[in-house]
Amino acid sequence: LSPKATVPVLELPNGQVIDESYDIIVWALKQNDPHDWRPYKNDLNQLVELNDNEFKNHLDKYKYSSQNPELPIEQHRQKGEPFLKHLDAILQKQPYLSSSEKTVSDLAIFPFIRQFAFVDKDYFDSLPYPHLQRWLDGQLNSSLFKNVMKKHPQWQPNQDRILFS
Repeated sequence: LSPKATVPVLELPNGQVIDESYDIIVWALKQNDPHDWRPYKNDLNQLVELNDNEFKNHLDKYKYSSQNPELPIEQHRQKGEPFLKHLDAILQKQPYLSSSEKTVSDLAIFPFIRQFAFVDKDYFDSLPYPHLQRWLDGQLNSSLFKNVMKKHPQWQPNQDRILFS
């Protein structure tokens, strides 16, 4: 359903397509919330707003700096750091972004921090954000992430639908 085949897209039984990750998360929580994550929706909204309106633009220019030569890669990277600093300050007080337990906020923000870190992992590891680095390592080593990241062949229209549980 996604022309780029790089982001999650959800087609509902009525044919409606949800193509934004945040909207898929909100839809999923309305369907089933076994971990009681709905109370953290305000935290999620605030973090996603900061991520989408401030951080992601800088992240993309950092990741694809050769396509964004208006600034050196170091400046693109520096412009993303205020968000990292903000997250580190949150994680200094608690182990996860919204509470003492992993919530939907962690799942939503993690992919972006992972992308930033792996542009230059040595540089990321040298930053003065030990709480964010610990959090990222925890996400990367979690069984949830390892299970989700199993590679599957790309679905083709002539194949049966694939359901994951």
